[in-house]
Amino acid sequence: MQTTSASAGPRSDVDYEIGQDNIQVFGLDIHYPVFVISAVLAVAFVFGTLVFLDSAASAFGNLRVWITTKFDWLFMLSSNFFVLFCLFVAYSKLGRVRFGGPDARPRYGYPAWLAMLFAAGVGIGLMFFGVLEPVTHTLNPPLGIDPADQVTAQAVGMSAAILHWGLHAWAVYAVVGLALAFFCFNRGLPLTLRSAFFPLLGNRIWGLPGHIIDISAVLATLFGLATSLGLGAEQIAAGLNYVFEIAPSGTTKVVLIAGIISIALVSVVAGLDKGVKRLSEINMVLAGLLLLFVITTGPTLELAKTAVKATIDYIYYLPQLSNWVGREDTAFYHDWSTFYWAWWIAWSPFVGMFIARVSFGRTVREFITWVLLIPTAIGIIWMSAFGGTALHQLHTDGYRGVADAVPELALFKMLEGLPFTEFVAVIGLVLIAIFFVTSADSGALVMDTITAGGKMDAPVRQRVFWCVMVGLVAIVLLLGGGIASLQALAISVGLPFCIVLLFMCASIYKGLREEPV
Repeated sequence: MQTTSASAGPRSDVDYEIGQDNIQVFGLDIHYPVFVISAVLAVAFVFGTLVFLDSAASAFGNLRVWITTKFDWLFMLSSNFFVLFCLFVAYSKLGRVRFGGPDARPRYGYPAWLAMLFAAGVGIGLMFFGVLEPVTHTLNPPLGIDPADQVTAQAVGMSAAILHWGLHAWAVYAVVGLALAFFCFNRGLPLTLRSAFFPLLGNRIWGLPGHIIDISAVLATLFGLATSLGLGAEQIAAGLNYVFEIAPSGTTKVVLIAGIISIALVSVVAGLDKGVKRLSEINMVLAGLLLLFVITTGPTLELAKTAVKATIDYIYYLPQLSNWVGREDTAFYHDWSTFYWAWWIAWSPFVGMFIARVSFGRTVREFITWVLLIPTAIGIIWMSAFGGTALHQLHTDGYRGVADAVPELALFKMLEGLPFTEFVAVIGLVLIAIFFVTSADSGALVMDTITAGGKMDAPVRQRVFWCVMVGLVAIVLLLGGGIASLQALAISVGLPFCIVLLFMCASIYKGLREEPV
């Protein structure tokens, strides 16, 4: 059996050679039928949406409403389970299992590892929602809280914002990343989603069930990633209009996506270490500098208090915000929470596979701690700084720039209350753009790995194809209904993949129990 190059001393229960089902044609090395079916469906979606733009916009809107109202219970229940499952696995004896075997050592140091985890996971989203959500949920608090009760409304509003970017989001990523890292590095299986189901399906993963799983993963990655890239394009367009008075038209957004995808192609060609790793590190430095600027030029002492209080409030309100039974604020948990859980699940094949790929040599406990707890802590600090500044401007200074702004301008309106507004706004634009690039190129690497049957060194032109396809899907979704269409597609692929992740948890537990610890 041929194992992946990263597998140091893996134990395998199958006789399977990575790439044995691949075909070589036109300089490509693709897995049949996963690449062919995934590519055809993606191309068909792009052309179909362009041809029927008006009908597509209506259909996407109806789809979102149907899924969020009929399956809210499934998303809520599953997301809670993923958090508890990850914590159980990490802090039981199973947490001592090391990816790659007992003697394996990590390939990346903690700073580079964290940079890639964070840039792939939530970069664009935090730039978009980091200011918007704390203010929005404070002015319209969930759980039936009266907005006039300013103290309680802010506590619940900040907790609701952190809820969507905290433990529940990263638990979804951790489940997929844990499964792929373990079955690839410890069992020598291909780095594809089907491998995570070997304990449950056995050799059937090489047949039709495995093909369906991998094709679903490619489409989930494609649409989930396109949603984030579309949000990023909306925010950059709004920022360009704010700073340089460039009209945020549909043409501007298309040009933006095309331009940034072109930059992503350069990173894709450069590869993981030279492209994604370096851009992720640059991003973390810029994000850290922006965070430091907001903290030092904003109400510093107030923000420190906000971070501490937000952490306590988040833990206190977590059971209520994570529950769907008997709640009257259906608009909140349908429009916000249910959408987020579906979005994270749609993103999970992409982020999970990417963080698995860079986590060789880590123990299960170390992996979950760094993937689940540390990003949650960073998210709390980010929300407290950016959202806390905007709330201070609103409640103390009476400044309603963020409260009255369209969502895409929330970040830039918050920066109006701080010094060097235009310069820092430009830095923010650059940061959003680089997050855009790191998401696109790491997503292309993941889709290429799946459609190449688990090969991590497939021809570059295949990665180029998927990078271009992500850009095209983001463009047609923006043209076919804007943000509503982006969100509807994320939810639609998140629904079936939610079931996939639940079975994946059973497979992980079964596999880890067989390891000597």
